[in-house]
Amino acid sequence: MANNETVENTDKSKPSGDAKPAAKKRPSGLGRGLDALFSEAGREAPTMAGGTEPSGEIVRIDVGSIHPHPEQPRRHFDDAALAELAASIAERGVIQPVIVRPAPTGHGYQLVAGERRWRAAQRAGLHDMPAIVRAFDDAETLEIALVENIQREDLNAIEEARAYQKLGEDFGHAQESLARLVGKSRSHVANLLRLLELPEPVQQAVVDQRLSMGHARALINAPDPITLARQVEDKGLSVRQVETIVRDLREAKTSGKRKAKGPAAADPDIAAVEDHLADLLGLGVKIVNSGARGGIVSLKYSSLDQLDMICQRLSGERI
Repeated sequence: MANNETVENTDKSKPSGDAKPAAKKRPSGLGRGLDALFSEAGREAPTMAGGTEPSGEIVRIDVGSIHPHPEQPRRHFDDAALAELAASIAERGVIQPVIVRPAPTGHGYQLVAGERRWRAAQRAGLHDMPAIVRAFDDAETLEIALVENIQREDLNAIEEARAYQKLGEDFGHAQESLARLVGKSRSHVANLLRLLELPEPVQQAVVDQRLSMGHARALINAPDPITLARQVEDKGLSVRQVETIVRDLREAKTSGKRKAKGPAAADPDIAAVEDHLADLLGLGVKIVNSGARGGIVSLKYSSLDQLDMICQRLSGERI
């Protein structure tokens, strides 16, 4: 390493009478975006990183010493796109470094961001690749992995929803803070979390890109989402068609119940209000209208975080 880089990377700066106070410590990578993370890496160091300590510098690390994170939000990697990237890397090398942290096991490194590049580098037969080594904790690691994938639109809706659920349950993030973290609206986060109410086969169809997020949202209120999801695939139904079918099924079901009990016929306007409130709150909404006697509005929540959001909204607290 050149001498000027050695001086640049030490804390023993030359004393002087007009010595300036030490530079203010940068905040951790969260909330600053990936560009900020990369910009503070400095110049690329030509040395190998067999036992590199976290420094924020770009170093070269053995590809075989890097391991994927078990909680990586992204699970689906398109094989054709990966092969294309591997071919590009074989010809030009890895242009953008991956982000890693020392592995919790003490052996090698754990990926924080850039798993697709790492997989492609393996396919291309590279022995080492550029990396930024940072000392992130578990929460920061998952947050940065989530932000990177969302910024690059690499996650499908279910992967994104599961990552939000993980951050909420394990690290105490409310929907509002999750929305700020990824630069999305709170309703976007809430609506994605609602997808996890769907049966596993329907969720898997979204992961496999056999169903779109729009189809999945329309299926949430279906009496039998699995059967209807199969019809969507077999007949190529549009989202609007699915919404109409679900609305008709719900009205028929409600009408049948009311005929058995004797109340008035089902009101399609009530169903429309339910759908509107469900989209607004990101929760399951049920309205039972008893006419002049009033009625009942019930909200379905799937986590304590959603219950907390309901309580805060009803009490007028800011969330």
